Amino acid sequence: MKRKINTPTKITILRIVIAIILLIGIFIIYYLDYFKIFNVSSLNITFNNGYTEINILNIIILIIFLIASLTDFIDGYLARKNNEVTDLGKFLDPLADKMLINGIMVFLALNFPSLSSFNHLTFPFFLVILMIIRDLIVDSLRFVAASKGKVIAANIYGKLKTVSEMVAISIVLLNGFPFSLFDYNFPTLLHISDFICYISCFLSLLSGFIYLKDNYKVLID
Repeated sequence: MKRKINTPTKITILRIVIAIILLIGIFIIYYLDYFKIFNVSSLNITFNNGYTEINILNIIILIIFLIASLTDFIDGYLARKNNEVTDLGKFLDPLADKMLINGIMVFLALNFPSLSSFNHLTFPFFLVILMIIRDLIVDSLRFVAASKGKVIAANIYGKLKTVSEMVAISIVLLNGFPFSLFDYNFPTLLHISDFICYISCFLSLLSGFIYLKDNYKVLID
């Protein structure tokens, strides 16, 4: 008998679809901007005596990102409440998170000329590299486990890492607001938003270490 996909898993799939559409949309818009067909910088809102800028496009991206992120909590809540936790859901949930979060982080790590200014903040690129490497290691561990009939589900540390990344991404999308109101003249990579990114990276690496510590036997059995 064919098993139907339950509601929590459908919500997870929806998050994957939103992530794909969002990233494709970002690529198209900045492609048009690169070839001077559309000027992204024309959407900048300047305040705080010209020291702070927030791009309207980034606000739209943030709203879509937060809506997609909310589905992460909804599908998990429904799966636990209705006892609908499945292997497919355990597999797709972290995949959806990584598609959404890593995709946006890479976008924020790229210093697009149209957004560049003396006060434009990015997600530090070296942190993004470390966090993606961490994800590749954990995903490889999950792949090996799956090949042996085991599923490594996200734990509390992985969820904490995901939440911290969502917070960091949201603040960088807002160009450091509200902290940028008073730290706009801080040295590069020493803004409050940068330290929030550092904390997010630390939690990412910590959770990766815990995954390896708790499941390393999968690699040697």
